[in-house]
Amino acid sequence: MRAMLNRWRRRWLRALKFRPLFGERSQGRLLPHTRISPSTCIEHEDQLTLADHVFIGHFNFIEASGGVTIDEGVQVTSHVAIVTHSSHRAQRLLGRAYADWPAALPDWSPEGAEPPQPDWISGKPLPKKAHVTPPRPGWIAGPVHIGAYSFIGPHSLIEANTRLGRGCIVCAGAQVRGEFTDFSVIEGVPGRVVGDSRRGDEAWLVRHPELLPFYEAWAGEAPSAGRRRPRGR
Repeated sequence: MRAMLNRWRRRWLRALKFRPLFGERSQGRLLPHTRISPSTCIEHEDQLTLADHVFIGHFNFIEASGGVTIDEGVQVTSHVAIVTHSSHRAQRLLGRAYADWPAALPDWSPEGAEPPQPDWISGKPLPKKAHVTPPRPGWIAGPVHIGAYSFIGPHSLIEANTRLGRGCIVCAGAQVRGEFTDFSVIEGVPGRVVGDSRRGDEAWLVRHPELLPFYEAWAGEAPSAGRRRPRGR
């Protein structure tokens, strides 16, 4: 019930409420610890798969027609765009024909447009062929997968056909496309790997070794420095 009310609140009360509340639902699963800001725009929500403990902040845009998967503990900050298709090249190539594709092609007719021919034995009409529309030239589409406990910084862009491993950090303003291994720190346009997020975690695990079980529960083996006790202990 709470997840349903939150979804209704996001869609109809954006002008009045901008505070994310706990409790969402994704693919039929209740996510009691997931929060989504009502100012975030989600298109094709039926193709968005969320895990629990996800935070999606203010003024983000998620276009999920090609499939978006966001694993446990991911933080999407603000003004982030996650898209699963790109059409700008196709629009430049086709111009006005983009809207009518593929009917704009000379002598084009959809498969199965002809009247069905009867079966020569039974005399019954044969089933129609499935209608297949050829893809627009220059069209790019593909899924996005963001691994567990990754951080997506503000004003960044995650493009189609992108897969981020666990524990990645996408720096503010990065444009990310492609596959990135676990714990990658990604920055720049286009995005490139500039570090390993475990390097920053090591110092904290040294100071707080009691956190090791929590860290290892999702990350596996902790950074080697996290196993060393600080001096004086």
